[in-house]
Amino acid sequence: MIGAETRYATTEDGVSLAYQVVGDAPIDLAIDLGVFGNVEILWTFEPVADLLERLSTFARVILHDRRGTGLSGGGSLLPDLETRSRDLLTVLNACRSTRPALFGSTSGGAALAMFAATYPDRVSSFAWFGPLAKTAWSPDYPWGESAEEQRLFVSQVAEQWGTVEFEYGYLEANVPTHANDEALAMAMARTTRHFASPSTAVEFARTWNETDVSKALGALHCPTLLIGREGDPFGSEEAKHVQTLIPGADLKILHGADFPMFFGDRGAVADTVREFLGIAQPVIVPDTILATVLFTDIVNSTERQASLGDRAWKELLERHHAVVRSALERWRGVENDTAGDGFYATFDGPARAIRCAVEITNEVIELGIEVRAGVHTGECELIDGKVGGIAVSTGARITSLAGPSEVLISQTVKDLVAGSGLAFEDAGHHELKGVPDRWHLYRVKR
Repeated sequence: MIGAETRYATTEDGVSLAYQVVGDAPIDLAIDLGVFGNVEILWTFEPVADLLERLSTFARVILHDRRGTGLSGGGSLLPDLETRSRDLLTVLNACRSTRPALFGSTSGGAALAMFAATYPDRVSSFAWFGPLAKTAWSPDYPWGESAEEQRLFVSQVAEQWGTVEFEYGYLEANVPTHANDEALAMAMARTTRHFASPSTAVEFARTWNETDVSKALGALHCPTLLIGREGDPFGSEEAKHVQTLIPGADLKILHGADFPMFFGDRGAVADTVREFLGIAQPVIVPDTILATVLFTDIVNSTERQASLGDRAWKELLERHHAVVRSALERWRGVENDTAGDGFYATFDGPARAIRCAVEITNEVIELGIEVRAGVHTGECELIDGKVGGIAVSTGARITSLAGPSEVLISQTVKDLVAGSGLAFEDAGHHELKGVPDRWHLYRVKR
């Protein structure tokens, strides 16, 4: 298997992604291992190679290096979840894989969950080993790490990445049956050096610390299997919590003291996935998707119309509409509705929706007007080919609270764009008319 051919797929923005396709079984299985990756070096590390070989006996395994790591291009800045979803779509298209099953581990599973919720028609089923929605502690997530613990880990990555010392610490915490295995620690250190540089690893750690996919998991409607292991430091409680967030998800806990899926009984991991994929699954036509909604409207439009007169106002609106539609085309937004001076559009990723909103608010100033904008990500219903539901109403209500030339976003959006380079200011907690609960909003910094 070491000789599997490495190919490249080119993204829309010109980045070359290294990928491999292993096996020729009729079932496609796209994998995100939860590590940076180097699709060639992975095969030289026996624990990973053994698991991949087992999986490739019953599935056509598709794996790739995320941009900026391993053999893929893209610079040192790691992609956010939105970009990782688009990159996976690029690889699947290159492989002519129309509706694969997905299999991810820990943070890799979180990225695949985002993909499955965003592109439900491209996923047949989803298996997630070591499921976790985030790493940060909160009152409703006691398994998370404190801010101090997260800072300490990032510091350790910066100082020790790629060293035997770092891997000894990992083995002691997660693989107790090999805690003193010097040969294994040396092999792991060599492998991780081929994955990414210390600075890239630090960026990944910081991004993952800020990421929270909890609110996106409710939009998963494909058959889903969560896999845990008794060696998980939190037992099965964290996996059970994630199970409550995914409609209809099943959970299976495997025996073993070692937590990572590459160690312990790898055969049990492969057999569990095989059994899951072997169940005849009905073709599910999705009636909901995870989408990001963007609303914009002109500030003080009534007063401006009265001062200009109907004819001049109509001409101004036409110029405004041209600006908005040009931005939507640039950032791949879909116009859903236009009512007077307002626009409602949807995106398959929150970062592009924010950047589109910022561009619109900047461009219309040259027309002598200002617009407000609101962005929210949530599970949306497909009604006669259009996107609707409570997530859309939430986006509209957020927009109504924005000031002139201001872009407001929900906490959900902020959690999903970690690592995108966008910056935000706290805009406080608010009641949204007709929408349950209080909502924490943020203002996009320019």
